[in-house]
Amino acid sequence: MAVDELVDHITPEVRAVIGARSDWLEAPHPVEASEVRRFFQALMDPNPRFWDTAHAAGTRYGDVVAPPGFPVHAFRRPAEELNDSLAAAGDPDFDGVSRAMRPGLPKLPVPLSGILNGGYEYEFFSYPKVGERIQCRSAYLDIYQKLGKAGPMVLVVIEDEYRTADGRPLLKSLNTMIMR
Repeated sequence: MAVDELVDHITPEVRAVIGARSDWLEAPHPVEASEVRRFFQALMDPNPRFWDTAHAAGTRYGDVVAPPGFPVHAFRRPAEELNDSLAAAGDPDFDGVSRAMRPGLPKLPVPLSGILNGGYEYEFFSYPKVGERIQCRSAYLDIYQKLGKAGPMVLVVIEDEYRTADGRPLLKSLNTMIMR
């Protein structure tokens, strides 16, 4: 058994961040028709509820809506952030996990630099409409360790909740990140 197999990265400091939740943050701009157009074109889903005002008016939504996964992409790197995100790769304090998409969560005190996307699960509630503002908050639901072929891995489960500014739920996602 290798020494690194015995290292427990789930320290009391790591356990202390489980359950940490960010405040609600609002996307920098409302849902815009042009962004919705680019999004449904990228999905290759030309459903008229995403672009045809007359058609959408006759649906149960009453107006043009964005595809259900759109809220995730409403939160982008802020325009005022001029830092090169790759520049941090040489920083010994950089843990490999960018918080740019999940501001408000504490940094994970785990000394593993590699990161992999372990997958997403989505639960959809409603469609965002053009003109609405989208809010998001995140939470660490669980952090645990497993032993892989290459050594220890820390799995981080993050819940992201999306809603409109008036509180209507849009979607919930669970993301598992693998640090190794």
